[in-house]
This record gives sequence, C-alpha cells and structure tokens, in this order.
Amino acid sequence: MQTEARVGIAAATMDSGAAAAAARRYTTQPPPPPPPQQQLHRHQPQLGTVPHLLAGGVAGAVSKTCTAPLARLTILFQVQGMHSDVATLQKNSIWREASRIVYEEGFRAFWKGNLVTIAHRLPYSSISFYTYERYKKLLQMIPGLDKNGGFGADVGVRLIGGGLSGITAASMTYPLDLVRTRLAAQTNTAYYRGISHALYTICRDEGVKGLYKGLGATLLGVGPSIAISFCVYETLRSHWQIERPYDSPVMISLACGSLSGIASSTITFPLDLVRRRKQLEGAAGRARVYQTGLFGTFGHIFHTEGLRGLYRGILPEYCKVVPSVGIVFMTYETLKSIFTELASDD
Repeated sequence: MQTEARVGIAAATMDSGAAAAAARRYTTQPPPPPPPQQQLHRHQPQLGTVPHLLAGGVAGAVSKTCTAPLARLTILFQVQGMHSDVATLQKNSIWREASRIVYEEGFRAFWKGNLVTIAHRLPYSSISFYTYERYKKLLQMIPGLDKNGGFGADVGVRLIGGGLSGITAASMTYPLDLVRTRLAAQTNTAYYRGISHALYTICRDEGVKGLYKGLGATLLGVGPSIAISFCVYETLRSHWQIERPYDSPVMISLACGSLSGIASSTITFPLDLVRRRKQLEGAAGRARVYQTGLFGTFGHIFHTEGLRGLYRGILPEYCKVVPSVGIVFMTYETLKSIFTELASDD
C-alpha cells in the first residue's frame, strides 16, 4: 500500500512571491536528493494483480494463525450471554476461560476452526487489499479528491475506499465467516465436524439463507471497521515516513497497524458482537434467542446485559487486535517489497 508525499499541501500555503522566489532558487540550486526509501519507491514497478492478491491473502492468513487463541477467546466471550445466566458471567475472566479450554478440550482447541479461518481469510484479505487500491484510484479521479487535494481529501479517499473494500470482501466470503464462527463457538459437543459438514448441515437445517445470517450487522460493521483501519494506518504511516524517513518500514507498519486496529475495534466492537450472536442463531438446533432484527437485537442485549454486554470480550479483542492488525500490515508491506524486487529483477 503506497502513500504519497504531501507536496500539494505545502505548495498551497505559499503566496505568489514566495513561490516565485522558490522557483528561482530551484533553478540555481538543485534540490537535495530524496531519502533512499523514496528513491527506491520512485523506480519500483507496479505490482500485478496476482502478486497483489497473494500478498494480501498470505498476510491475513499469517496474522489470523498467530492470534487464533485470542480470537477464539473473543468469540466465546461475545456469545456467552446468549444461552447463559448473565449473573454467572461476572466471575469469568480470560485466564479462567483459557484454563477451561486447556483442561476440557486440550491446547490444540485454541486453534479450533483455524482451517476455515485461513480458508476465509485468504480470499477476504486478498479482496480487501486489492479492491482498496482499486477503489482509491477510482476515487482519486473525482475532482477535488485527487492526490493533490490535501489532507481532507486523502482522509476521505481512504475512508470511502476502505469501507467499500470491506463491504466487497465481506459479501463475497460471508458463508465461510459464518462457518468459522460456529466452529470456534463449539466447546465440548461438536455438532459440526468440519467445513463441508457445517456448510451442508446449515443448508439442510436452516436453508441457504442460513449461510447469510447476520450479514446485515456484518456489512454495517465491516465498512466502518475497514475504513477506519485503512485510514488511520495510512495517515499515521504517511506522517511517520515524512517526519522520520529513515526508520525501518517493517516497524512503522507494525506500530501503525496496531494503533489502527485499536481504533477500529473500539468503535465497531458492539456491531461485531451482534454479528457473532446473529450468526449463532439456530445453531445446533437451538431455539432462536433474538426474535427481532439488528436494532432489536441491540436493544435486547442492552436491556438484559447492560452497556457492558455490548463490549463483552473487548479485553481479549484488544490483546488480539494489536498483534493481529500489526502483523497483517507488516506482512503485506514486506511481501509487496519482495514481489516488487522480484519484478524489477526480471
């Protein structure tokens, strides 16, 4: 993911006299050479579609595999209020739940559903990263939103492009996301025996529409989530590279990615919680808990569990999202650099 230097901002603040003086100085004195990173970037060829998709997909798969234990803990906390007495949940903690998993299911259970997570994350990350770049280029063709439109235009392009890319990726890979949630939410009793069995059972018991339960909450949440994540990441990374151009690109991506993950998770976590619970409606033959739509489910959770119920599982989510988003952006940028170097050698 490439960021542009904000030359237009500085140029817009200069009056005509200062601009003319600057022009005269540049004719007599050549500008200093750009930092090595900018020189390399200037001569890098554009990545093709396949390397771009591969970089995004592998980045997502690596990130999800590294943080699978925390992801499963988050899901288990999010869905606890559906079929449990809320009063009994007050004593629960990350350590207590993690100990229960190890004691009852074994250490490997932390990666329960990780295969379907990878099967989902490969196309999801590929599509989201690829379409983000494409949406951004299309948006920059709109007058006022081009590359020299200033800071506000840059933020607008990143927000809109990120939101559209998230909605596109989520819509195309949603059944796998639903299966992943149901496999990860299973504890002692395994109603679904794998990806193919889960897909078949859901279609048999709930119809094809069952594969899209919670899609509304997903699209409502994933748009802002990806938009905030991409926008915060690129904005922070752009300013960091301008202020400290010689810092390690890997560390910049890791730090900015972690901060962007915290920002997006904090704002969109209630929507993610509702999405998880809607995905589990009717799972394993259980009765429906929420008889209303998206907003009715919000109201039901708030009435029965309070505001805290909408943020149930936020602590393991924070523990997960810092390394998760940091790793995905770091891996993505690293793979892009590798593929670009390979392309330049050919």
